[in-house]
Amino acid sequence: MRAAKIAKLAELHEQLLYRRAYPASAGQARQADDDLAHFPALVNDLRASGADLTPLEEYAVSGIAGSGMTAVFSYGVALHLSRRHGDDIRIAWDAWETPEALGRLLPALLPLAHEQALVEAHIPWERWLDAAAHGRAPLAWLLRAIARRWPDIHEAAARYDSLQLPLRWDFGASTATRTLMRLPVKSLFCHDGPLLTRHDAPLDQIPSAAPLPTRKLGKAAGEMILALARDTSAVRYRELHGFTWGDPASVHEIRPGRGVELFFSGVPPAHRLPVRGYYAMSIWKNGVPIGYFEGLTILERMDAGFNLYYTFRAGETAWLYAKILQACHQMLGTTCFVIDPYQLGHENDEAIESGAFWFYRKLGFRSVSPAIRQLTQREERRLAARRGARSSPAMLRRLVAEPMIYELPSSPAGDWDNFLLERALLRLAARPRVPRSLSRDELLHLGRP
Repeated sequence: MRAAKIAKLAELHEQLLYRRAYPASAGQARQADDDLAHFPALVNDLRASGADLTPLEEYAVSGIAGSGMTAVFSYGVALHLSRRHGDDIRIAWDAWETPEALGRLLPALLPLAHEQALVEAHIPWERWLDAAAHGRAPLAWLLRAIARRWPDIHEAAARYDSLQLPLRWDFGASTATRTLMRLPVKSLFCHDGPLLTRHDAPLDQIPSAAPLPTRKLGKAAGEMILALARDTSAVRYRELHGFTWGDPASVHEIRPGRGVELFFSGVPPAHRLPVRGYYAMSIWKNGVPIGYFEGLTILERMDAGFNLYYTFRAGETAWLYAKILQACHQMLGTTCFVIDPYQLGHENDEAIESGAFWFYRKLGFRSVSPAIRQLTQREERRLAARRGARSSPAMLRRLVAEPMIYELPSSPAGDWDNFLLERALLRLAARPRVPRSLSRDELLHLGRP
């Protein structure tokens, strides 16, 4: 009975959150906020009744106020959580499967730890950390000690990440939760009419579309946006390089309309990729975080990663995606967008179930494989001939075996079809000397079969 009640509560939470992002009226948005504000108390009542709340920590629904989560986070995210949420974040000793890893690290931070580490088993490392932290916050002490011992941030990250340290985050009524996280908005956009579809924002019109309103944020505001992006990712068991190590001085606010705000940013030199440009975008709707985007660029080409959180996929997803690509074209000059097979469903059951392949196909993307393009055409004819027909999971898995690509009308057709960055990198790595720069033709040649 309690399990059914918890499932119903989680379902209600998602309905309210969707209603808050896509309200029919300002009154409906206010009511959704009022109802969501009661969730910490509702979850606490269930806890007091002895209910097992672990279903609220599952991947699809995690981040509900009043609940919590246990996860292994990277060094960058652990730093952020410890600094921003303090005592709400603690080491989950009971969930740590390899506490002996601390025995390989702690003696470098506490020389006296060698006394036991070198000769004894079953060492009480929890007590060692408590003693070093003087009974305060062991995680904060550990992070500070690692940073002092290894000033190079990449070395410090490698040392911390080797621990695979699980952290426990009890949310309470934190505004970092999905339930309560909001950006202030001057006015809500209310959906008192039909939702927009892909027909309302065709991709081929991006080059001729009016520029999206854009402004560069100050560094303090940029840091606030990145901190919120880290939080909203972490409560969902997610991390994004561009949020963890984002450059607060590079954040731009982009407003496509209809209550949507996009926050576009890069990364500082210490965290850039060797070859590709790196860009991230957090996506907000009426002040509610609804997803994120990651773009990796070479010249006019971008590997595009789009993730709209489960709750909001019934909204104006295609129109929103078109505006994101327009923002990338406007900010970076991107004209060729590539979707990795994993995003489409290759070894990714979630994407198969959501029909990701057809989402991109209907927007105008095509497979880079001639054989898959022929298979796609046959499947399209079959679906058109039978009303209500759907592609089977087996068929979808065949369709997503290779990347998909979309070229704006201003982009040369087919140039990037057979390009693989890994192939180009391996060929460059085999050379005695790696050139500092390559022409477009040289890069294309290296990445083709």
